[in-house]
Amino acid sequence: MYRISAPVDGKCLSYNGSSHSVHRAVNPDLDRLQPYPFEKLRHLFAGITPPRSLAEIKLSIGEPQHATPPFIQRALAERLDGLANYPTTQGSDELRQTIAAWIGRRYEVTPPDPATQVIPVNGSREALFAFAQTVIARRTGAKVVCPNPFYQIYEGAALLAGAEPVFLNTLPETGFVMDWTALPETTWRDVQLVYVCSPGNPTGKVMDLAAWKELFELSDRHGFVIASDECYSEIYFDEAHPPLGGLAAAARLGRDDFRRLVVFSSLSKRSNVPGLRSGFVAGDAAVLKRFLLYRTYHGSAMSPAVQAASIAAWKDEAHVRDNRRLYAEKFHEVTPLVAHHLDCTVPDAGFYLWARTPVADTEFARELLHRQNVVVLPGSYLARESAGRNPGANFVRIALVAGHEQCLEAARRINDFCQSL
Repeated sequence: MYRISAPVDGKCLSYNGSSHSVHRAVNPDLDRLQPYPFEKLRHLFAGITPPRSLAEIKLSIGEPQHATPPFIQRALAERLDGLANYPTTQGSDELRQTIAAWIGRRYEVTPPDPATQVIPVNGSREALFAFAQTVIARRTGAKVVCPNPFYQIYEGAALLAGAEPVFLNTLPETGFVMDWTALPETTWRDVQLVYVCSPGNPTGKVMDLAAWKELFELSDRHGFVIASDECYSEIYFDEAHPPLGGLAAAARLGRDDFRRLVVFSSLSKRSNVPGLRSGFVAGDAAVLKRFLLYRTYHGSAMSPAVQAASIAAWKDEAHVRDNRRLYAEKFHEVTPLVAHHLDCTVPDAGFYLWARTPVADTEFARELLHRQNVVVLPGSYLARESAGRNPGANFVRIALVAGHEQCLEAARRINDFCQSL
């Protein structure tokens, strides 16, 4: 029981009630949200004392640790006078034009219309969540398809939009692809939104043109919208073959209007500015018109100073190539060490190793911290039970985001730990 007291016209009124009374005033779908993976990790590690002789190496969270380029910092500082003005939700013409031009160069497509097909956002995370609130029609049985394992924002966005998440397992025996045929037509008829992540988190798998073609055909047949999370698109290992993106796939298949497709991209990984909170959405003009309307109420306009820094970042590719080189060097040296005991390969793209464990993934992560003071994320925390299995079980996600020597040292400790199992 609890008591609430509030002054009314100089008098204090009191109310006694139960926690259930307050609960009725809160969105009940919040109770369906699971703890975030890092909250689960905190509980898993409770009571563990790592060896004091070994410095902690944290490879659990996908937070870039490479230095932010100084020119981006300068561009931000030089526009701090913009803090005196309210920004517009749509962002400046210059920023949208810069993003559209980058899309054209990067994907070798006709640039999208910066006035109607591009919106800057405060990082892809908030946009991926907010997008579902725009797209989902609150009908009984509404469904949202997500890859499994997955970025937990997809699940939360679906639930809080009044839809039911449907998890499509991405498995090693099928090359970690999303097998659209695994869902029956009776399910597809209720799908309103499909989240894809390419390059994938945590597998690093990149969707090929055939997979996109199949998904577009399903979208045409059932009318659902596609949200393509491409925040890892600029971390890859062959400069001559950048990952295919959703807009490029659409253009190659004659879908120049990008109908029912919106892509989400970010500067966080590309330019090592996770704290800048800057990205964009681009695609179907009709869908983005509705999304922009939602955002004017959502209150998510980008600061003018952040816009200036973003313009500088999107215009420069030299720092992005340097960034890729650092990741490529780490993967080249770290992967063979880890793969000596754990089944893993260099991914198509992204900065994660998705490694199979010889024991339960939670036990592996807990004991690795206890013995070697290395933090990795259990794969089961990134997935849900679906079709009789948790596709993340007996895997760990290793984020190669720390410095070169730290990642190498972590790989050596993982090697030593595995030898002791």
